[in-house]
Order: sequence, then C-alpha cells, then structure tokens
Amino acid sequence: MAARRVAIIGAGASGLCALKCCLDEGLQPTCFERSKDIGGLWRFEEHPEDGRASIYRSVIINTSKEMMCFSDFPIPEDFPNYMHNSKIMEYFRMYAQHFDLLRHIRFRTSVCRVSKRPDFASSGQWEVVTESEGQQEAAVFDAVLVCSGHHTDAHLPLSSFPGLEKFEGWYLHSRDYKNPQPFLGKRVVVVGIGNSGIDIAVELSHTAKQVFLSTRRGSWVMHRVADSGYPFDISYISRFVQLLQNLLPPSITSSFLERKLNARFDHALYGLKPKHRVFHQHPTVNDDLPNRIISGRVQVKPNIQEFTETSAIFEDGTREDVDAVVFATGYSFSFPFLEGCVKVVENQIPLYKHMFPPDLEKPTLAFIGLIQPLGAIMPISELQCRWATRVFKGLQGLPSSTDMLAEITQTKQRMAERYVKSQRHTIQVDYIPYMDELACQLGVKPNLLSLFLTDPRLAMEVAFGPCTPYQYRLRGPGAWAGARAAILSQRQRVVRALQPRASRHPARPSAAPHVLTVLFSIAMIVATLVYVSLCP
Repeated sequence: MAARRVAIIGAGASGLCALKCCLDEGLQPTCFERSKDIGGLWRFEEHPEDGRASIYRSVIINTSKEMMCFSDFPIPEDFPNYMHNSKIMEYFRMYAQHFDLLRHIRFRTSVCRVSKRPDFASSGQWEVVTESEGQQEAAVFDAVLVCSGHHTDAHLPLSSFPGLEKFEGWYLHSRDYKNPQPFLGKRVVVVGIGNSGIDIAVELSHTAKQVFLSTRRGSWVMHRVADSGYPFDISYISRFVQLLQNLLPPSITSSFLERKLNARFDHALYGLKPKHRVFHQHPTVNDDLPNRIISGRVQVKPNIQEFTETSAIFEDGTREDVDAVVFATGYSFSFPFLEGCVKVVENQIPLYKHMFPPDLEKPTLAFIGLIQPLGAIMPISELQCRWATRVFKGLQGLPSSTDMLAEITQTKQRMAERYVKSQRHTIQVDYIPYMDELACQLGVKPNLLSLFLTDPRLAMEVAFGPCTPYQYRLRGPGAWAGARAAILSQRQRVVRALQPRASRHPARPSAAPHVLTVLFSIAMIVATLVYVSLCP
C-alpha cells in the first residue's frame, strides 16, 4: 500500500517538526513554503515577503533552550540559554539537516486553496492548489497539516484612537519595526505592553529622545533570570510545581508569584500593576524594563485618549509631544486558503484540543502551533504533530463530533472565566497540562510511579526538575533511546552555556532549581500517586 501523502503548509518551527514526524510514521510529506527559506517567524529579514510574519533584528526568545528544543534533538550545550533569533535559525538548520528535511520542501510556493475532494466522506482526501512563479498546480493529498502560525495579520485597531488621521508624525505596527535607528532623537509612544511592546520600548529608550509606554490595563512583568541566575522556566515549570498549582487555590498561587515579582520591583510603584491576577494574562517577560523606567528613559502612561497633529493625550489628562507611534497591538489569524472548511470568529476557531475541526467526516486536517502557550511552543507543536500523524494513519481515533464540540465549549468557557478579554487570549494553553493532554492521547506521558520503582534518579529529575520535552520520549510511540541521558544532563547544559571555559574548570550545577527535592518523602509518593491517576 502506497504511503499516505500529507501536505504541510509552512516551513517554520511547526512545519519542520511536522515534516520530521510524518517521516517517522512512514508518511509522504510535501511542505509548501511561500518564502525562499525555512524558519518562518524566526527568520529575520529587513524586508520580508508580503504576508510573512517577521521579527526585529534584536529579538531574543523568552523561553530557555532546554525547554524549547525538539524532544529528540537537544540544542548544543554551548548555545546560550536564551537564544538570539540568529541562533534559533542555526538550530533549525541543524535540525533540518540532521533529519534530511529540506528535500521535502517546495520553496517560493504559495497555497491558494485547500478543498475537500468530492469523495471526501469516504476518502478524507484534499485537493491542494498551489502557485509558484505564476503557475498554478493542483494535487491530491490524504491529509493536511496547517503550520502557518498566528502571527501573520497585524491587528491595528486604528478606530480606537481618535485623531490619528490628523497626526503629522508617523506610525507603524510592531511587525514593521526592524531596528531603532529611524527613531534616533525622536519622542516615541509604544502602545501595548505585551512582549513585543516592552522589548521595543526598552530598545528604543537607548536611541530615542524619550519613550512613552502606553498601557490600558498594566501587566505583571516576569523575567528571564530567576533565583541564583537560572532561567525562569527551568526553575518554575516542573511537574511538582504544577501539582501544587492544581492542589492549591488559584488565589494562593497567584499571590505567591505576585510577591516574587514585586520583590524584584513594586509594580504599583512603577505604574504597571494591573487589576487582574498574574495567571489571568499571557506572561510578559523582560529583565530590563525596571531599569529603563527608574532611569526615566521609559515613562509609563495610561491608554491614549486621542491624538492631535503633534501630540498624544492620555486618559489621565497628560499630553506629550510625539514624533512616532509603534502599535504593539498583536495579531489576528486567518486561513483564506481554507475558506468553506473553517471559519474564524473573534480570532477563534472551534478546534478539538486546539487541533482538529470537529465537524469533518474524516480527521485528515489538523492545525499545528495555533496556540499561545505559557511556555515554549516548539515542543508543543512537535507533540501535536506526533499525535496528528498517528490519527492520519488510522492508528488512533478521535471522539464523536458531539463529544468534541462539548469539550471545545468547555475549554472556551474556562478560558473566558480565567483570562482578561483580549485579542491574544483566545488560544491560550498551559504548558504542562496541555502537553500532558496530548501525551495521554498519544500514550507517551511519563509514568512517574513506574519510574520511582525502576529508576529513582530519573524519577526525581522528571518529578522535581524542569519539565523538558525529553520527558515525552521516554516511552510509547516515538520513544528515543537518548531521552534518559538528555534529562539527566540537562542541568549541565544550562551551566555550560554560562561557563564556556568549563572544560578547564568544570563547575557543578547548583542545586538551586531543585527547590523542593527535600520533600522526597511519603508526602511525595502520595502526591505522585494522585498525579499519575489523572492519566493512565
């Protein structure tokens, strides 16, 4: 029987792992990439192609390398813990070369239309129409993986800012910001206090005459560098911490983290404290903002009430002369090539587990990476691909349409109850709970009880250490023989990146991330039993 053909749309982070997972399952993938190269969002270009998401030159990722790598391909130990976009691209190229992925990618090829074949109810097949060098071509595929992401359409709510049409300065969306040089000596307002907004405000504050950071509701600002200098996610994204979050009231866990963040700098004192709790928004991460505020280079302002020809008037009544405005107001997503198959309403698509449309006769279409995680997206996309390819092969099924719709409704309600209503809070997921949901579907969630009985050293690191992607390669389909060694050596890789001369003076990794290992006792065993009972 011929291998099933899979169309993959996009060769960014999600598209690359989609290719690899298809090959692992013996499928025949073809990836269509509209640009000339891999990398998607993470490939910086001064003048990117129309419609391609793009970053600015200085972008550094907010998740550390051990938490963001693909699960069977660790990032080299000499790479920094938080990587510049150029190092991320270097890693992607290593991954693509190691698994021989490039030969399956058709570059400079746009997907124009994806539509059901007339016999879709029985075959599940799709007709994919592509265009390259002005020529269109149609081909039939057994399944489709949509890996085009959600940073393609800039959300620019100009109607929310009266008077902008008469403003004599210039304005742009953060996706069009590339470097600070055009703003030299200017007075600039940055609108929006997400990750891009704060990063751009901080960078501009070194070049511009004055930067104003305008926010409607404020934000809790986390930081990359945590206790003892370890990466924040390495220190706090662990199974034991997640278990405590599940067992304790949300008000207690929120208060704990808010106290930690306020100990670094008082958010109320700096004009940033929001009314919502810390877990009610997508995390904003920046280590430099407090320093730029305390030195006066960035001034925090409330929402803009209106613009005049030369100034911005804020809701507190203050007025500032400004030369330029950067709108860091997020993105909308759309899939015009899927018109008639899925419908985007208020930046949402009803998808089972954020992946599968529930109303298709055959489960041969899946969205990969259409999520906003409280953690790294790369290993989540990979786990989505591992599950989707098994579903495409018929090795695993999905619930009935009714059951999927019911879960989608429940998920939407929980999200609405928890998060501040915002453009970016429609596809939120929590890192460990969502990864474990996928892992349960796939049969690869680590069995902690079994590990404690057979490999206590590994069990300790899995339970109390950072929940790194390697944990999902220990068992089940796609198990990797190197997963155990990768987990047990992950702290050494964190340290080695900080001490490049460690080969001459080897340093023992600090026990600081093992904050709770002293609790290895009867209480830990009981907690483990409770946790593993949540999923077979």
